[in-house]
Amino acid sequence: MDLNTVTGYRRARTRADLALGPGERILGGGTWLYSEPQLDTTGLVDLTTMGWAPLTRTDEGLSIAATCTIAELLAHPDRPPLAVECANALLASSTIWTVATVGGNVCRAFAAAGMVALCAALDGVALVWAPSGGGRHDYRIPVAELATGNGTTSLAPGEVLRALEIPARVLAARTAFRKIALAELGRSGAVLTGRVDPGGEAVFVITAATASPTVLRYPALPGAAALRADVDAAVGYYTDPLGSADWRRQVSGVLLEEIRQELA
Repeated sequence: MDLNTVTGYRRARTRADLALGPGERILGGGTWLYSEPQLDTTGLVDLTTMGWAPLTRTDEGLSIAATCTIAELLAHPDRPPLAVECANALLASSTIWTVATVGGNVCRAFAAAGMVALCAALDGVALVWAPSGGGRHDYRIPVAELATGNGTTSLAPGEVLRALEIPARVLAARTAFRKIALAELGRSGAVLTGRVDPGGEAVFVITAATASPTVLRYPALPGAAALRADVDAAVGYYTDPLGSADWRRQVSGVLLEEIRQELA
């Protein structure tokens, strides 16, 4: 879509270039930005020209640049567990993967965002750059907390997502994945993930079915009754044309039990 209100475009080369003027927006892959009118936007600041390496592996884990495309993530030999499954949960073709960025999907924070599901499942942490001046500081926040609702985040105006960090301890975890949608090619109605860490700790995550990620943690793999009770008690199930809240709660319980059995 043409953004006919946009009259300015800047390529960011340094962090100072990310300071936004009135009406400016950060541009990543642009797959959502160009999908509908942005009437309050008069300028774009291109983040992809910052030159960040898509993925970096260190002793601490894996750092995924906000500008890393989904295609780059999937092609990388160090891609994290569940990356392929979560990418396929997106309502997007492999052609879109070559443009859409991991960071953009996280910052858009739709309930069915596949990259939010990936990061929440793997205890991903967002490194956020604060705007210069004003006494604000850079900080880290779990992605499961960054996404506060269906299409909302905790990011303040001018803050920029720099990277998504996956800790080394979860890269060796056993994982499992399920998704369901009412339409074969429709947006996911529920995306469920689970993992068991080398130390035995278990994590189950509900996305798409709840407005923001629901993370359930256990010191060891829980029993079926305990997991189902926690799924039923979770808040945030919602109703829209893609599914009712009751349906989302029910299928989340059924599919997480499948995951629990697989991980057992």
